Formats: sequence, structure tokens, C-alpha cells
Amino acid sequence: MKWIAFVVVGLIALIAAIAGVGSMLPRSHKASRMLRVKRPPADVWPMMMQVTQASDVPVDVLDSQPPHRLVTRVTEKEKNFGGTWTIDLTPVAGGSTVSIVEDGWVANPIFRFISRVVIGHHATMDGVLKKVAAGLNEEAALSGE
Repeated sequence: MKWIAFVVVGLIALIAAIAGVGSMLPRSHKASRMLRVKRPPADVWPMMMQVTQASDVPVDVLDSQPPHRLVTRVTEKEKNFGGTWTIDLTPVAGGSTVSIVEDGWVANPIFRFISRVVIGHHATMDGVLKKVAAGLNEEAALSGE
């Protein structure tokens, strides 16, 4: 019976430590990723829209300039996280680059720790860009910070 109490106390201590570290992390963050593809923006735009519109996160469109730019913001209904995504498709020699810049925030310190340390701020962007690359039958070589 003592081991149950020990496990419970350990879990409480772990959660408190995660919350403590999370509260010291900045609430806001900026992250970016880039994908280079062998197609022009006009060919990439429909796939990008298909992938981003499949998201469960409700967003407002702030700026849309097909096939080059899309800026979205998480709706105000979401209280745990938010921010904007700026998606730019830029023509380059032999194709185009697709970049996503996230200016985001995470309210809850525990979720802030998880999003920074466990999952990483790039996880959703990476998933979107990998789906775009797969939809275009291309390699998903990502770069960014």
C-alpha cells in the first residue's frame, strides 16, 4: 500500500515540476519551416489549401492572395492556444518554396511545456508540409527554425 502512495506522490511531484518549468517558458513563440518543391506555386496552392482546410483548428482568414500567400489566425473561441500562420509560396529556379511562419502562444504552463519540450512547436507545420509533399509525390526535406 505504501508503494501506491509513493507513486501518487511521485506523479504529483512530476506534474508540479512540469508546471513549474512550463511557467518559466515564454507564453509566445515564433517558429518556421520551409519546403522546396519542383513545381510552381500555382500547382502547389491547391494541395496546400486541401491540407490546411482539413485541420480541426478553427481559423479566420486574414489575407489570401492565391497562389502566393495565406495568413490565418486561430479564432478567439480557442482559449488554450492561438496565433497566426503565414504561408508563403515563392517561385524559385526549378520550382518553389513553401514556408510557414507561426507566431503563436500557449496559455497553460503544462501544455506550454509539452508543446515546447515534448511535441515541439514545429510538429503541426512539419505534418502539413509532409502531407503537401506527399500529395505532390515529392520528398519532404524540411528546413527552418
